[in-house]
Amino acid sequence: MGIFGGTSNYFGDLQPKLFPNNSYAPVGGLLYKYFVNPRVGFRFGASYTELTAADSLSEIATNRLRNLNFTTNLFEFHSAVEVNLLKVDPMYRRFSPYIFGGVSVFYFNPYTGDANDEKVYLKPLATEGQGLPTYTDRKNYNLVNFAVPMGGGMKVLIGKKVLVSAEMGFRFTMTDYLDDVSKSFVNMDTLYAYKGRQSVDLSFRRDEIKGWERDYPSYGYQRGDKRSYDMYWFGGIGVTLYFDSFGNLWPYGPSKCPKKNSMW
Repeated sequence: MGIFGGTSNYFGDLQPKLFPNNSYAPVGGLLYKYFVNPRVGFRFGASYTELTAADSLSEIATNRLRNLNFTTNLFEFHSAVEVNLLKVDPMYRRFSPYIFGGVSVFYFNPYTGDANDEKVYLKPLATEGQGLPTYTDRKNYNLVNFAVPMGGGMKVLIGKKVLVSAEMGFRFTMTDYLDDVSKSFVNMDTLYAYKGRQSVDLSFRRDEIKGWERDYPSYGYQRGDKRSYDMYWFGGIGVTLYFDSFGNLWPYGPSKCPKKNSMW
């Protein structure tokens, strides 16, 4: 059992690059691993990070004119199977590359800053018409969602008790609203009638760019890319204390006894 720390980032409608030049944030968490033999084990973890992105930093000109941004605190719990590609045992081999895969549940709640830089949560504004009776194909998204964590790394056993691992883990989520952007724009008047001026203002923010007027897009004009779900990832270092486990299916291996002296 131990701790994990590193960096995180997001991949989605406001940031279509897996490893961009900006928006990295620290991530931290707790780890517990239980190995039933030197190769296969189960891992559980709880992590916290902040994800953020802004069109103003985009390399795509049309996205910069859209001028959206979001931030969310993200809490995650994951469980997975971890496989050492080489057997790890204090008496034999102290290092190994490894891979893992499993399932995670996470909480998020995207927000932005309005023109006065006041914090505004985006889900209640239904910026793409989610939950409005006029748009029955657009359901409200849940703030608790699932993801499939997959990744790998390298681990090294130091001494007999400290295990240090460097890993990269990708989270393939089951939502396209991690950033509150997914499909297309809805009718401005309909959005105003149901959700008010703030919803209209924060669904399209071109008028906040000097020299540009609002020119609100027509209904159905693309706002995001609905073809794929959003994703986020963690990369960092884990430090865990290695204990003799209980209930293993079989021993890790015979101990190294000293060789018998030929004189005896």
